[in-house]
Amino acid sequence: MSTATLKHVGWVLRGNAVTAGAALVTLLLVVIAILGPAIAPHDPLTSNVANALTPPSAEHWFGTDRLGRDIFSRVLVATRLDLGIAVAAVILSFAIGTAIGGAAGYLGGRFDKITGRAVDVVMAFPLFVLAMALVAALGNRVENVVYATAIINLPFYIRFARAEVNVRRDLGWVEAARASGNGKAAVLFRFLLPNVMPAMMVQISLNLGWSILNAAGLSFIGLGVQPPTPEWGIMVAEGARFITTGYWWTVAFPGLALVATVLCFNLLGDGLRDMLDPRMRT
Repeated sequence: MSTATLKHVGWVLRGNAVTAGAALVTLLLVVIAILGPAIAPHDPLTSNVANALTPPSAEHWFGTDRLGRDIFSRVLVATRLDLGIAVAAVILSFAIGTAIGGAAGYLGGRFDKITGRAVDVVMAFPLFVLAMALVAALGNRVENVVYATAIINLPFYIRFARAEVNVRRDLGWVEAARASGNGKAAVLFRFLLPNVMPAMMVQISLNLGWSILNAAGLSFIGLGVQPPTPEWGIMVAEGARFITTGYWWTVAFPGLALVATVLCFNLLGDGLRDMLDPRMRT
């Protein structure tokens, strides 16, 4: 990363406290995801029924669950899994969806029509219900949650890339690239798609939050990651039965982790657009 780019990023962060806060929280989440198992004060899988449902204390900062497991340790360790599922699903859907949508917007014709109808079919289903059906058919494994989440995210990238490329495909600099001897694939992947990346960053950031919610929702209803694996959706589902009896911490802390992460990615989207948009550097 060049010095000019770093200065521009610093300028954006200094001018927008919300973006700076979201960036700091994102960095913290990445650190926790990497170091979570190493810095967790207790084994997230070790049960101690005699210590079940104890409130937050100096020993157990977030209290314990129905099996006496430390909630703070489980929240820390679950960060790696939830972020890993979201990032893997978004990378997969972004790579495939951008390529398909960009090709549809640039080539037009029959390929564009077929792509549009296929996207309409997928979007006709409630997306979370479609994810439920896919995971139920494929099996309750982490990789299947990733595939299902990627599939329901594909229409967003296909439509977005198609629209952005379609607007730019007849501009002067694209014509110049074609006149210089570049083939269709080169024009698309070397010139058009890189120019839609700043706008795409907002979609990626929003989809990261949506993917985390989707993975947690599947686990909440028993179709995602299975117990006793630490995962925010599982922890909320397990603690929900105790919230009416006063054991609020069993739901509050994993729920807050989920809310904070999704909110962070949503707030970060606009900041990423400003950081990557060349027009903001003048």
